[in-house]
Amino acid sequence: MLISNYPDFVPLDLGLREEIHPKLALTTDGLSEFTFSNLYLFRNRYHYKTSKGPDGELIISGVSPIDNSKFFMIPCGFPGYDLLESLFKTHDYWKNIPSSLVESSNGSLPLRQHLEQQGISISEDRDNFDYLYHRTDLAALSGKKFHKKKNQVNAFKKVWPDHKGQPLSPDLMPDALEVLECWKRDKGEEGDYLAAKEALELYTILELQGMVYYAGEKPVAYCMGESAVEGTIFSIHFEKALDQYKGVYQYMNQAFAGSLPEGVTFINMEQDLGDEGLRQAKMTYRPAGFVKKYRGEKHG
Repeated sequence: MLISNYPDFVPLDLGLREEIHPKLALTTDGLSEFTFSNLYLFRNRYHYKTSKGPDGELIISGVSPIDNSKFFMIPCGFPGYDLLESLFKTHDYWKNIPSSLVESSNGSLPLRQHLEQQGISISEDRDNFDYLYHRTDLAALSGKKFHKKKNQVNAFKKVWPDHKGQPLSPDLMPDALEVLECWKRDKGEEGDYLAAKEALELYTILELQGMVYYAGEKPVAYCMGESAVEGTIFSIHFEKALDQYKGVYQYMNQAFAGSLPEGVTFINMEQDLGDEGLRQAKMTYRPAGFVKKYRGEKHG
């Protein structure tokens, strides 16, 4: 299967990975959405379709599940004004514009200013900022700022001295799936269950990485994701655990950070989507920064 030429779009299909994955692997901002795995696993939630611009630009079209507004994304560089003009005729806004593009120059003017002269307003999309953490901070949990987290980890280890973690592999998929099914039952809602389940089923094909964690012989947590920006960032796409095992999330976060290669500088914990509870939880881990994302809208 091949990507259609713009203005034709095709649904995001697993057969397109060979064409799309190498392009996204070259992006340098580390946006969690801009991996083939993330796009593919959430294709149904956002009704993703893809197309190829006149200069080979990768175009992703989607629909917001909140208000059914239609958006487009251009992961790999600036698409040119003619293509932008055309896309704005059929879409409500331009989503996930990376910082490197917003801050770049177009001739003597910053691109952001040039876009605004063309009637395209650019604004920060805070709800979609990815949270970045120093891998070494999460692995060590040193100092006062992480004192509470460290206590929660130690409490878990004290109750479960035979805790362990093992790299996610085909043999351990049933254990990870058991955690996911228990998580869904306890939460009483779907959430990202379908995407998480498919990620386990396609773990090898999508070249994901992860760990399963145990309290005794009982699987109680797992996390999975993938590396980005030449291995310097690791994006965690899914973290699932059983809440009745107090401190399990803190234990998993520390243990997983400690298992990653030294070449990983940052861990990307993705966005909070405007959920205040989730935002507060992510902030307690003291992010080192954010992968900022911007939104573009056409006026006039």
